[in-house]
Amino acid sequence: MELGLYTFADVNPNPSRSKGAEGAERLKHLIEEIELADQVGLDVFGLGEHHRPDYAASAPAVALAAAAVKTKSIRLTSAVTVLSSDDPVRVFQQFSTLDLISNGRAEIMAGRGSFIESFPLFGYNLEDYDQLFEEKLDLLLALRDSETVDWSGELRAAINGRGVYPRPLQDPLPLWIAVGGTPQSVARAGALGLPVALAIIGGEPRRFAPLFDLYREAARRAGQDQAKLKTSINVHGFIADTTEKAAEQFYGPQAEVMNRIGRERGWGPTNRAHFDMSRGPNGALFVGDPEAVAEKIIAHHALFKNDRFLLQMAIGLMPHDQIMRGIELYGTKVAPIVRKALTEKSEGAKA
Repeated sequence: MELGLYTFADVNPNPSRSKGAEGAERLKHLIEEIELADQVGLDVFGLGEHHRPDYAASAPAVALAAAAVKTKSIRLTSAVTVLSSDDPVRVFQQFSTLDLISNGRAEIMAGRGSFIESFPLFGYNLEDYDQLFEEKLDLLLALRDSETVDWSGELRAAINGRGVYPRPLQDPLPLWIAVGGTPQSVARAGALGLPVALAIIGGEPRRFAPLFDLYREAARRAGQDQAKLKTSINVHGFIADTTEKAAEQFYGPQAEVMNRIGRERGWGPTNRAHFDMSRGPNGALFVGDPEAVAEKIIAHHALFKNDRFLLQMAIGLMPHDQIMRGIELYGTKVAPIVRKALTEKSEGAKA
């Protein structure tokens, strides 16, 4: 199982200094986080796309390209690319370029997005929410599969025999579909034979496990090669030297973000009791010392049989030094425990 991180590069939406200075510092810290993740042997780093004052990452491919020249092995992916409000040609070109710069380490994680700001920003009608994603995913797959493209749809101008460049080093360029728990989205990914990344940020994770069964069944019915199917769970969490320190450091920033989003969407406020319940064995938060987090990752791998696990630690205004320590512990302490346990389990199954 691949182990990695993802973030949206959160910033203070109302900084005491200029927003430019705030963004510059956050992106500097982001590159340092990706560098460290690479150095401690983590497998993947994902960067989400948002178009809001509380996030600095509206152009993930640009930031990931900066990280590509400072790293050697870690895979670099969007998390997610809001494909519905972007142009698939530009998405493909940007990530093909990232793939060339990184010597074949780029990936696209495409989704419909958890926020809607990008739709009016780029001139799209929210009433076309589902159709936009379906059409643009179809075009992105056509671009990935062939150098010269013939394609037509209803919401974008047709492409007639045009070449799209540059071509990526990886063939095909890896493309994951990000889902938030909608069965139809999971089934579509399975029918297309594409890897699927499931975001679990609340509730009991075990309740989401049947979605991966649905994914594999949809792939089987569509005649897709089961060996090519991959799954990821993407969660919130934090690692510190002690479980108490992890909880104390993570609760404030994470709660502030969830309450801010909750006010926009009509959710009730979170509190410390809910947070503590969520970081228990059956909750969605992976918060604790290295041994506790590793144990929870292993337990959920037994439930999901996932090929990848991505942890969002840099949420809200987490201090940079705490994030860096968390990444160090993730790579040097958590990852070896998880890899050893899964290797022994695999060898036992083979025997």
